Amino acid sequence: MAVNDPLGDMLTRIRNAQLRRRPKVSTPASNIRARVLDVLAEEGYIRGYTRIEQKGSFPEFEIELKYFNGQPAIKEIRRVSTPGRRVYSPVRDLKSVANGLGVAILSTPKGVMSDSRAKEENVGGEIICNVF
Repeated sequence: MAVNDPLGDMLTRIRNAQLRRRPKVSTPASNIRARVLDVLAEEGYIRGYTRIEQKGSFPEFEIELKYFNGQPAIKEIRRVSTPGRRVYSPVRDLKSVANGLGVAILSTPKGVMSDSRAKEENVGGEIICNVF
């Protein structure tokens, strides 16, 4: 089945796996998904991920989810910019997520990064998702 929004699909897989308290979840591999997973790992929302390549199959990422006292590290993960409605923001208009407790992940000309790093680099871009 073709997926119109690969990032939205990955975020939904993570959300659903955490609702079921799964330790790991897999998703098809792509460069943009890898960059978003890098930011999630840097910010401490997931333990990490590994690329799995099986002969005769497409490569996949196996994402290790993170829990704290039995509760998921990610309370909410929401797609902001969709294929039908792109949302861009200059650096001066970036708003904090959950009063600074969450992170917005942006796709910028300097790569995929968190909102705090985008403010340090003084660059705006497309808001991919909000994580809290």
